[in-house]
Amino acid sequence: MKKTFVCDDTMIITIPIGSLNDSSDGQLMPQKFHCVYKDSYKVFATRGKPKPLGAAQAIAGVFILTLGLMPNEGNNILILIYTLPSIVFVVSGMLSYAAGRSPNMHVTKLSFSMNIISLFWSIIAIVFCALSLYYETSHAQGFKLLRGIQCLIMTLLVVEKLLALFLIYWLSKAVCRQHFNTLPIILLKQGD
Repeated sequence: MKKTFVCDDTMIITIPIGSLNDSSDGQLMPQKFHCVYKDSYKVFATRGKPKPLGAAQAIAGVFILTLGLMPNEGNNILILIYTLPSIVFVVSGMLSYAAGRSPNMHVTKLSFSMNIISLFWSIIAIVFCALSLYYETSHAQGFKLLRGIQCLIMTLLVVEKLLALFLIYWLSKAVCRQHFNTLPIILLKQGD
């Protein structure tokens, strides 16, 4: 039979008990005691900062989409190729925000998956953007403006990649753990 519960030091409950000599009936156990719980999800929610990073990820995705939809001469189709799929960043940011707001493992796993997709899309989009900057002709009117917009889009894509990497790291700590069902260690400390 497979073990479903494992004691792995993720929850330690310390209960100070009174002295056996000084206690009367029912006075051995205290009314309140201290519980230390090292939950991976709580560590993600406090140290991983999913709410502000998710909001930043969604806002950067909206900026990329807006910059890609700005009208320009003939290169709008080329820019749309690598900016329109950035809706993935907006969805991923909203899911990361939701994962930090409520302790729901399904939302956290979905956010983890979407951040992996966001990471790969940001890498692909950076390559497409760099190629379009390299092969673009300088004969078009407003070339400097177009090049500036593309450089801004590339910068935002790099920010998206870094945000996705950071969130993947912290989400992996919350999602990829060996045992979801753990037994606590209970320490009884006798009072002096």
